[in-house]
Amino acid sequence: MAARGAIARSSILLHSHCLPRVAVARIGAGRAGRRGRGVGVRVFARSSQAQDFSTRIQDRASELPKLVEDLLQTSISTGPRGAFRMAQGIQAVLGVGGEWLTDFSKTANTSPGIPAQMRLGLLSPLYLRRLFERMGATYIKLGQFIASAPTLFPAEYVKEFQNCFDRAPSVPFDVIESILHEELQRPLDSVYEYIDPVPIASASIAQVHGARLKSSQKDVVIKVLKPGIEDTLVADLNFIYVVARVLEFLNPELQRTSLVLSIKESMLEEVDFRKEAANIEAFQRYIEAMGLDRQAKAPLVYRHCSTKHVLTMERLYGVPLTDLESIRSLVPDPELTLVTALNVWFGSLISCESFHADVHAGNLWLLRDGRVGFIDFGIVGRISPRTWAAMEVFLASFATEDYDAMASALSEMGATGTDINVNEFAKDLRKIFSSIQDLDTEIIVATTRGPDATAVSANVVVDERQMNALFLDLVRVSESYGLKFPREFALLMKQLLYFDRYTRLLAPSMNMLRDDRINIASNRQTRIVDRFQ
Repeated sequence: MAARGAIARSSILLHSHCLPRVAVARIGAGRAGRRGRGVGVRVFARSSQAQDFSTRIQDRASELPKLVEDLLQTSISTGPRGAFRMAQGIQAVLGVGGEWLTDFSKTANTSPGIPAQMRLGLLSPLYLRRLFERMGATYIKLGQFIASAPTLFPAEYVKEFQNCFDRAPSVPFDVIESILHEELQRPLDSVYEYIDPVPIASASIAQVHGARLKSSQKDVVIKVLKPGIEDTLVADLNFIYVVARVLEFLNPELQRTSLVLSIKESMLEEVDFRKEAANIEAFQRYIEAMGLDRQAKAPLVYRHCSTKHVLTMERLYGVPLTDLESIRSLVPDPELTLVTALNVWFGSLISCESFHADVHAGNLWLLRDGRVGFIDFGIVGRISPRTWAAMEVFLASFATEDYDAMASALSEMGATGTDINVNEFAKDLRKIFSSIQDLDTEIIVATTRGPDATAVSANVVVDERQMNALFLDLVRVSESYGLKFPREFALLMKQLLYFDRYTRLLAPSMNMLRDDRINIASNRQTRIVDRFQ
């Protein structure tokens, strides 16, 4: 099957976890006696539960001042916007709650049983996703975070939030002009020769316009944070953090705060364009240091007209790696373009401060000069040496179908201090990956006849829901062995799946994990493999 990093739907059936049946002994001969004893047992149980809860709170009393201080600081930083967002949240809850009541009534009238999703109410994946969409930009981004993190969230939520996309109307150009003037603190015609009033793109958080610099006459793109987004984001994330802190205080086993802080940090980075500028410049330094400047490029950042909320970058011209016909017009061998893209990206995993964690076709281009262009560094990943060492072994074992080595690598990556049966884990992994060749992938070829020749263009079409199918199977099985993977594992795997789709189009006979031209890592030696065997 030549394992090629593809993704497949697996039909692995996992054992259901059933609640244990409780045997109840009848005490007493008469009905009154049974009733009296029953009441006594229930009262005792409730008393015990209340006592346990009270004991837990007393044990954590010393942490209460820190909790109160933390919540007060968070509330102060939220400001008046928090009350406004609370009102919007109540309105959204009422709206989605009304939808749930309507659906519940229909189901109750037409079905003998109530589906589990209906019983969960607004906490079910479907209605929670609808609620997020009503709540706006922050929650849409949070939904996308959930959809891209199958190692952190339950499978049914990951699948449902695949439907959470950026569908955002554009902001009027006069508003964009006002933001630019306020951010740059000088007349716009002293910075830009012109700005195209029609946006190139409009997402939930930012809007992008084409422009030309006044001084150098260079073509640029301007990424502008939409008005009110940052305040809304801070208010929303602070509210989520407060809830998580209270829940963690009441029950330390929940351990939600670290996850919330991770989400908060990730999302706040996306609205601070200084972070994105730093990511781009770090990638440029990596390209220059490795002597790759003739093979790859990231856009130049113009710092004199960039701020926290405005990012002005060099405008790159090229075509996505899925535009086969255009690629053939620019380079003689599309396969070599893919090899270059893979080598540059793999190299960044170990030689750059961060790696590009969103290499879909809109962000990975073949430029007009033949170089590979890496665009949009809003989402990046940072991988620890330990995780990457295990990831290297995972990739090597995946390419050779060595499931024993794969099981050892994943055990190391997701280690929780629990001894696992590596042999059994390897058997389960074999079952998952045995169906990888069944990926539902289509290559759509469109042919148009011109005056001189027939032009052929192609694109790879894959159901986006499949992007997480492998993760979910892998996570389910791994969790059954007590393993928890870091988020960067999911980010890495998703990028590999994007590259696999490019491989299917540009180099269908190439195995990207076993091709000698591709350097997955400079330090993948036998000594690393030996660590896990």
